Amino acid sequence: MFLTRRRWIADEVSGNRAFLVGAHAEHLVRVLRARAGQEFDITTGSEVRRGRIIAISADKVEFELGEQIPLSPNIQLTLLLSIFKFDRMEWAIGKCTELGVTRIVPLLARRSEAHLPAAAAKRVERWRRIVVQAAEQSRRSAIPELCQPLKLKDALRLPGGTRIVLSEFESEVKLKDLLQSSIDGEVVIAIGPEGGWTNEELSEFREAAWISASLGSTILRAETAAIAATALVQSELS
Repeated sequence: MFLTRRRWIADEVSGNRAFLVGAHAEHLVRVLRARAGQEFDITTGSEVRRGRIIAISADKVEFELGEQIPLSPNIQLTLLLSIFKFDRMEWAIGKCTELGVTRIVPLLARRSEAHLPAAAAKRVERWRRIVVQAAEQSRRSAIPELCQPLKLKDALRLPGGTRIVLSEFESEVKLKDLLQSSIDGEVVIAIGPEGGWTNEELSEFREAAWISASLGSTILRAETAAIAATALVQSELS
């Protein structure tokens, strides 16, 4: 029976050597009981290579890097994710990472619960750890970027060939149909908070030349919309 090698994202890379350190290494050594000579796939940031363990200590695992592993083309998708309740937002971040999102930008939306934006900056490192764990679990070739929270006026200027805001008020343009038309460069999709976008925010998106689209006739929770949109992009553009 064919067994897929587990993939790890290196903490350090030097020439033909890669290293897992700290808690990353401890999990491999203590939980998975790694031994010298075992082979894994190692993501170095720019490529994925076969790695053989050559040295182990309590807080560091050293790999000798071998052949490069061919990769499938990666769809460039940025998710502009309005901040909502942290437990559900963390779940969405993990699942969208598994599904292939390239970058996640937390957004300080007007209808985000008042206490959440103030606390969001302190959660960024935790969100980044979730991204790393989800990227390894799903055998991603690179870690998606998790940005610092942005205000809408700054997020509106994010580059991207096709910039889409999902809106419950859009009745004519469906995201699926839009993705089946001509897509130029990176796709950026904005997901509103619980309670949706305000009229003022939607006006700002229009003025910045974002395209309004809908996921369908039902009203989805924020985390459901994020996951559905990411999955749809992967399905239509891969």
